[in-house]
Amino acid sequence: MISMKMSEGGRVVIPVEIRRKLALNDGDTVLWDCKDGVATLTTRLAQLREAQAMVRRYVPKSVSLVDELIADRRAENAAEEAQS
Repeated sequence: MISMKMSEGGRVVIPVEIRRKLALNDGDTVLWDCKDGVATLTTRLAQLREAQAMVRRYVPKSVSLVDELIADRRAENAAEEAQS
């Protein structure tokens, strides 16, 4: 755990050790959350990977959700064209 003081205006510098572990670079966007009095810092990439992992718990790797969506859209389009 790293201890630091907050400066004027609520500014806090993210320590280099944490920036390295999160692969943060100047200009990157970070995401803050606060639950039950605990603040967490994460990255968009980490959030994306977490979301992908959640989906993979329910969808086998052999299934492509993108391919299924495209097939559904094509079927909907074909049905609309048949009604015209």
